[in-house]
Amino acid sequence: MKIINASNHRNALIQLLETEKLPSGDLPDDLSDFIAIIVNDELIGAAGIEKYGNYALLRSVIVAAHYRSRGIAGELIDNIESLARQNHLQELFLLTETAQNYFSKKGFRIIDRADVPEAVKQSSEFSHVCPVSAIVMKKSLF
Repeated sequence: MKIINASNHRNALIQLLETEKLPSGDLPDDLSDFIAIIVNDELIGAAGIEKYGNYALLRSVIVAAHYRSRGIAGELIDNIESLARQNHLQELFLLTETAQNYFSKKGFRIIDRADVPEAVKQSSEFSHVCPVSAIVMKKSLF
């Protein structure tokens, strides 16, 4: 298992997202802030951030179904948080409909949608991809 930059694995990432019924059509053109986990030349997990000033939106945390419950998602999140800190980002935001309990264990807390910085609200995830019923969570990085 190796963690790599996802830039050269766009098609495999899209395929995994679509298999797991997660949005893929609004992925940024530049995936340099996305990481992937590869096992035997197969992309089995990924996560990314979209940067908005001092903030970031955590995007597309995904692990292939047959690799779940092995700590891979936690490893992805730890690496993404390190990347965000290296970029001097202050807070990570995310939207979820199904993983509130998981992200709570990772230090994220539920916040009101109104408390999200305006720049992050302009992201495609907030503006039209995720339903308004999605739970908004935040984690301070420093």
